[in-house]
Amino acid sequence: MKRNLKNTAKIILLSMLAAGAASVFRSRKGTQTGKNRLTTYETVTEIKDWGPAITKVIVDLGEPVPAGSVTADTFQVHVQRSDKRLVNPFVEEGYRRVTSAYVTDKARNPDVVRGRYAVLEMEIGPTVTLGSPMNFHMDTFLNDWIESVYTITQQKDILTPTGKVSGLMTDVFSGGERKLVDDFGTGEAAYEGITLTYADYKPVPDKKKHPLIIWLHGMGEGGTDPTIAIAGNKAVHFASEEIQSYFEGAYVLAPQTPTFWMDGFTGFGDGTSKYKEALMTLIQDYVAKHPNIDPDRILIGGDSNGGYMTMLLILHDPAYFAAAFPTCEALKDALVSDEDIQRIKDLPIWFIAAETDKTVPVNEYVVPTYNRLIKAGAADVHLTLFEKVLDLSGLYKKEDRTPYEYDGHWSWIPVYNNDVSREVDGKKVTLMEWLANQSLKKEKLPPF
Repeated sequence: MKRNLKNTAKIILLSMLAAGAASVFRSRKGTQTGKNRLTTYETVTEIKDWGPAITKVIVDLGEPVPAGSVTADTFQVHVQRSDKRLVNPFVEEGYRRVTSAYVTDKARNPDVVRGRYAVLEMEIGPTVTLGSPMNFHMDTFLNDWIESVYTITQQKDILTPTGKVSGLMTDVFSGGERKLVDDFGTGEAAYEGITLTYADYKPVPDKKKHPLIIWLHGMGEGGTDPTIAIAGNKAVHFASEEIQSYFEGAYVLAPQTPTFWMDGFTGFGDGTSKYKEALMTLIQDYVAKHPNIDPDRILIGGDSNGGYMTMLLILHDPAYFAAAFPTCEALKDALVSDEDIQRIKDLPIWFIAAETDKTVPVNEYVVPTYNRLIKAGAADVHLTLFEKVLDLSGLYKKEDRTPYEYDGHWSWIPVYNNDVSREVDGKKVTLMEWLANQSLKKEKLPPF
């Protein structure tokens, strides 16, 4: 009797385990919930005209789902921005608007029948601060990368042939891509107690000589992380396929000062810089270490604080550079002597600025310097003076539907986009075409 009861109990227990297993199996084939599933997200950062923006988050769904099963309202995206340099690190938080969504495979190919990853593209723009992974510190006047913590919460079920995926939520960051920024290397060099960091881009190795584009950052991009020098605004674009095509491949060197290029020996912007000698040595050493750089085609430019240093370097050694393109340059004309004008009048220079620049008013800086160079007989010196700095992409507009207007000091935007041009013998010549044509041995290059 006891044996029969034991057998009966064993049969009942096995039946219950079997039923439970069947139930679990049906659940896996039917409704899937994300509550107990480890889910992560990645970010994609792109450098836009106004600076860096996180344009996408990519959510690992845990399993492939059909194309078209994820839409812009499938997930809600929340971000909190924090800057560790602040006494109270919190900057802001809020929900980002998802503008489109689609699935991809691991290689981020969107042209798939099924994909495991949901790409959520989000609204960006010059006034959409929630999307920025960088912050400007008002006390130091420096930009820096900050922490952006995302929480992505599923709002609608994702239907699959075997059921549905629901309840996903993640705030686990698994990495990110910074487009173009990640194509640069970084380094540092010390000269007589002064350490300068730098970011650099190298074209595909070949047996040819290539020009070197040197870009000197503005006031907000100093520090010890040289990726800020290329990402605080759109300097990374010198490595873009579009710009590189004009030069058939160019080296790009973006040195970074720990403070400001305009730190002079007697005061800020006094016509000197305690970094000038170290910077010139860094450039010369970099050229020496890269034999594929054409020493006859070294091109230098910079914006604002970097435009100031551009002017100091070409005044220091005008014969070293093939051309210069100072942008909203901050060296007061009153600090440029007549001897200085004579020293650089034979160097090809293209100045860029905007009339609405209130930071470095053009009538105190670039305009009189340009006029003096022309009066001195400069044959290849030019000035593009924009009335204002407008969005030329057509993507961003003011309330009256006219193009969005940037701060007048931001005349570096058309430089990065190659929207600077002039007429030469009835032909439009862009800044990049002009730079690509410059050489200390110019007779070897075809004329325009």
